[in-house]
Amino acid sequence: MMKTKILIVAGATATGKSDVAAALALRLGGEIISADSMQIYRKMDIGTAKPTKEEMRGVKHWLVDEMWPDEPYSAAIFQDMARVRIADIVARGKIPIVCGGTGFYINALLYGTDFTETETDEALRAELASYAEANGQNALHMRLRDVDPDAADAIHANNVRRVIRALEYHAQTGLRISAHNTAQRAQRNRAAAYDADMFILTRERAVLYDRIDRRVDKMLAQGLIEEVRGLLDAGYTAGLPSMRGLGYKEVIRFLNGEYTQDEAVRVLKRDTRHFAKRQFTWFAHQADAAAETIYAGENVEETAAQILQRLGERQSDGSTGEQRGM
Repeated sequence: MMKTKILIVAGATATGKSDVAAALALRLGGEIISADSMQIYRKMDIGTAKPTKEEMRGVKHWLVDEMWPDEPYSAAIFQDMARVRIADIVARGKIPIVCGGTGFYINALLYGTDFTETETDEALRAELASYAEANGQNALHMRLRDVDPDAADAIHANNVRRVIRALEYHAQTGLRISAHNTAQRAQRNRAAAYDADMFILTRERAVLYDRIDRRVDKMLAQGLIEEVRGLLDAGYTAGLPSMRGLGYKEVIRFLNGEYTQDEAVRVLKRDTRHFAKRQFTWFAHQADAAAETIYAGENVEETAAQILQRLGERQSDGSTGEQRGM
């Protein structure tokens, strides 16, 4: 049975994925499925760098503006929603283009990560979240390092949700989640649910970091502070996972008087650069070996043309994602 064919445009933040994906969708007759952990939320537009209507260029984008900031969203939910969207897009004779920088979500879509082995322990999660609030994210991260050093190396202290999940898994099973994940990858044997052509956009670090700094400045000019203040006024609290995202937690600390505005901007730029670096590392080590790196230039159409050329070459030599091990 032939697998459904999809195109994936991935990479670190600010590499230009959204623009390139839209250009490809216009040329190929595709629709975009966002593999971003934040753009799903309504009212969170500026801080998530959500593409504007103009930037979408008339292309339908799925998993954008489909949930409220207090609704739970995870790799498991993304996996289920994305698979439904892919089936619908294909049924209408269009090409699904998955676009995003949340690598764990992309892997969940391709390889069917098992999310059901342990039950959610809401009381434990609340206890760990309170501990992080009282003692700091680094203190919580040190608790993870004590029981699972490999997981601590893979999960940044700022990613409190994943740190809590790893600690919860250890508390419930007595096992390390890092060992579980390694075993699960081996069991999958890289048999993907889809015949995927995956391209990872990259840029020179200095160029990317400059783009990040300019993007943060643009967010401030567009009204990021007002966006966050509006979310808080609407009752979305600082403790929500959505409100702990980059851009939101820094502005909240400014609004709470913990940071000056200049300090909030400095921390946001720094942490976004660190986040991009971790994304580079993740895609270098965790993405499928058949994924191809594309150096993105400032000309979006030229970058899209590079990908189309590589797709054409793959078709002419008969190589598919499935045959390459995807």
